[in-house]
Amino acid sequence: VPRHQRGREAFQEVDYRTTFSDLAKWVTEVDDPARLPEVVARAFSVALSGRPGPVVVALPEDMLREQAAAASAPKVAKVRNAPPPDAMADLAGRLASARRPLVIVGGSGWTDDGIAYLAAFAHAQGLPVACAFRRQDLFDNRHPHYVGDVGLGINPALKDRIARADLILAVGTRLGEIVTGGYQHLTPPVPDQTLVHVHADAAELGKVYTPALAIQADPNVFALSAAELPAADRARWADWLLAARADYEAWQQPVEPIGPVDLTTIVKWMSGTLPEDAIIANGAGNFTIWLHRFFQYKRPRTQIAPTSGAMGYGVPAAIAAKLACPDRLVVSWIGDGCFLMTGQELATAVRHKANVIFVVVNNGIYGTIRMHQERSYPGRVIATDLANPDFMALAQAYGAAAHRVTRTGEFAPAFEAAARADRPSLIEIVIPAEELSPTMKLQPQGK
Repeated sequence: VPRHQRGREAFQEVDYRTTFSDLAKWVTEVDDPARLPEVVARAFSVALSGRPGPVVVALPEDMLREQAAAASAPKVAKVRNAPPPDAMADLAGRLASARRPLVIVGGSGWTDDGIAYLAAFAHAQGLPVACAFRRQDLFDNRHPHYVGDVGLGINPALKDRIARADLILAVGTRLGEIVTGGYQHLTPPVPDQTLVHVHADAAELGKVYTPALAIQADPNVFALSAAELPAADRARWADWLLAARADYEAWQQPVEPIGPVDLTTIVKWMSGTLPEDAIIANGAGNFTIWLHRFFQYKRPRTQIAPTSGAMGYGVPAAIAAKLACPDRLVVSWIGDGCFLMTGQELATAVRHKANVIFVVVNNGIYGTIRMHQERSYPGRVIATDLANPDFMALAQAYGAAAHRVTRTGEFAPAFEAAARADRPSLIEIVIPAEELSPTMKLQPQGK
């Protein structure tokens, strides 16, 4: 609002600092246009430093009409902290005495080089690597050292392996609620496992867990330093690594569906058919667990997913990805409830020719909430049934192509047709409400 109207509850007036204080790293309002270069430079510096995050800069309406002479601010360079040599020597010593090590990699800010150095480090040391929640594209899932994702629907064998590890090397990840299974995989404040925590932001080190060794470093620079460490005696945990990989491969075995559509087979088909650089943008809900478990991510920046658990994310994220990378195949994997929150953005996709393939998994319910209801309060279901539109007709109304899948064998032809289309396409997969997750299924109604 204009500066002279602030504090009067003017039309659309918002206290930006109060509204965004818990959602952004820094919130400010500029009163003088001459200070904009200074404020914007600081905004980029704050956004990029430490744990990356958003910054909000509010501009009063009347100030937008003012002019000021100001030099262009230089490009802000991200500061990349290097790990201290003594910390790397300490890490090498801890690896030398370990018997059951496990790497958990996550977080943001990774580069292609950093990811390559991480893989080289894991290979040279013979280390099993697990990826944090919705960060599975940080390590090639086909690599013999990849042992699974530490997120929703975690492999019970991997959960047990985390508990039995004698050294956890957490790189880039905050070790938040999902990654730690509600802070139970590792017990705060001092885990039973020896914890080495590497993070770019000092404020994240020791926030919940007190590590045996804390290393404040950019993950990419750390990975380079780690790749240069002398190789430990990997024979000591060779069986540990092989067993961890075997657990992951066993977790990849098909899960029997309760209806005519097998999501396991569909996701595995996508994993084996899509180009390695295809981008998968998913929303939030139980339908994502099939993707986490059965899709193998092969290259960096191919998984875009809401680590905050925000429903509705998959549609706009996929459109943005397609506009940024028009030559790459982009798939939006979304649930029916998730799609209903942002599905109107099909209009944006059609208008800007962002030819995303939107795959809507339609089970007619809010699956995650229903799962909690059925698991904790059987028979006491409330407010999770959806009154869905005809998704094919809705997509066609926006000008997108549309397909409906009611049997497993119908998916591949529908997807291939969507990939050939010269416009966005929607594929609706119809599954029963009882298909809550790969591991939790209810008895179909009436049986």
